Amino acid sequence: MTVTDRFSDEAPSGSGFPGHGESAPLELPAHLAASVLSRLLDGTHEAFADTLAAVGNCQQPIRLTGSTITLDRATGEVLSSWSSDQAPLGALYRPCGNRRAEVCLSCSRVYARDTFAMIRAGVAGGKTIPTTVATNPLLFVTLTAPSFGLVHGTRENNKPCRPRSSDRVETCPHGVRLSCTARHAEDDAVVGSPLCWDCYDWTSAVVWQWHAPELWRRTTITLRRALAAALGVPPSRLKERASVQYAKVAEYQARGIVHFHALIRLDGPDGPGSPAPLDADALAELVATVARSVTCPAPPTSETDSPRVIAWGRQLDVRTVRHHATARKSETLSAGQVAGYLAKYATKDASSGGLSQRPHVRRLAQVCRDLGALATRRHVLGHHRKGSTIVPLDPKTGRDHYALLGKWAHMAGFRGHFSSKSRRYSVTLGQLRRARQRYRRLLDQAARDGEALDTRDLEARLLAAEDDDTTLVVGSWAYGGTGWPRIGDEALAIAAAARAREYAQWKAARRKNR
Repeated sequence: MTVTDRFSDEAPSGSGFPGHGESAPLELPAHLAASVLSRLLDGTHEAFADTLAAVGNCQQPIRLTGSTITLDRATGEVLSSWSSDQAPLGALYRPCGNRRAEVCLSCSRVYARDTFAMIRAGVAGGKTIPTTVATNPLLFVTLTAPSFGLVHGTRENNKPCRPRSSDRVETCPHGVRLSCTARHAEDDAVVGSPLCWDCYDWTSAVVWQWHAPELWRRTTITLRRALAAALGVPPSRLKERASVQYAKVAEYQARGIVHFHALIRLDGPDGPGSPAPLDADALAELVATVARSVTCPAPPTSETDSPRVIAWGRQLDVRTVRHHATARKSETLSAGQVAGYLAKYATKDASSGGLSQRPHVRRLAQVCRDLGALATRRHVLGHHRKGSTIVPLDPKTGRDHYALLGKWAHMAGFRGHFSSKSRRYSVTLGQLRRARQRYRRLLDQAARDGEALDTRDLEARLLAAEDDDTTLVVGSWAYGGTGWPRIGDEALAIAAAARAREYAQWKAARRKNR
């Protein structure tokens, strides 16, 4: 059975968007088609279409029941009231807001767009950030994990994975040949897996992943101290001379270990856009020196284990996006490129591209569960002592350092934020979300007044620190569940989100080719 894809009016008839219209049916399995047909038979298809549009094609919307009233802040007059009984499907549906594309394609696109806007504002200005920020030194830095053993990989120009360097093929202590002449594709499940699973240091890989957020924190602290030393001031007075701001995302490599991409910007003492005291070359030298020297202690995972000192890997990439106030730019990198690059990876996780199903990533997850269970057993038995041979407690939390490791097995032990930024890098995601809410309220107010929306200084009003709205919304809501009530609803939501993404890509390609 085929069901016509009801696409949004973004692609009007004759727009040239391939596959749009009555000639583009949506193929569905019989059980999903029957569910979709039930909407047509009971007359709720229009209500579902309106609700789907309201949540932006979210796959797993949140259902709420309750009511709300809108009051005039000054007089207390009730301007309007609304109940979930008045909703098309008898409940208020709200987008799930999940950032992961594997969970919700639609909401992850919203998150990616917000992340792009946040990152680009810190590169070129806008969204309350002065445009003079576009003249400040800017670096694009990639920090990786060290090697925990030889792994299979892809090579440029389709070269063999690990060819023999001599007539004699070296073997490991377990008798495994330490060479591979295969030419692996990117989606080959063997890419990222160890040549010898017994030689690979699984525990150290998980421990590094677990402490990677702390390693990044120490890196930013050390960088600020190094900058203060370069400027000849104590760290406590660095803010009088300069400020280091960054936006960072984490990306999973094929081996199941994250590496970090970061935009690092140097500002003057007066915040974003103020003249920086050093150029990008000096800043790049500081970043490279710090990245090669910073370390983080990692406690042992068991009574027979040894403490570790983790650090960044040798593969360090520091590239200049912009040099100094002359705004001399890199020949290979642009602000838009790096903003789009970071925004794209902010929506991915260990499940993206089927990575979590690869055997070596499942092995990392199992090591996480094993170490977490061991930590729980130590806690129950009270086997914590001070000293190098007995695992100490975390002084900050009073718990075992690895007590929660098992809960992060699905992330292969990485517990950090996939997207983060320093406080004064640019606008926050919260500000962007509040701006959307204020925009909807302004539209509602304009509709109540029967007037067109005043667009003068609209962006400044939407992103203002203080909410000068003259109305107050008071609501009483209860959680009613997650997801669509029928299986066909979710199938249509997924299809609509995919088509919306295809249309956005098509529009972008047309703009690029003009």
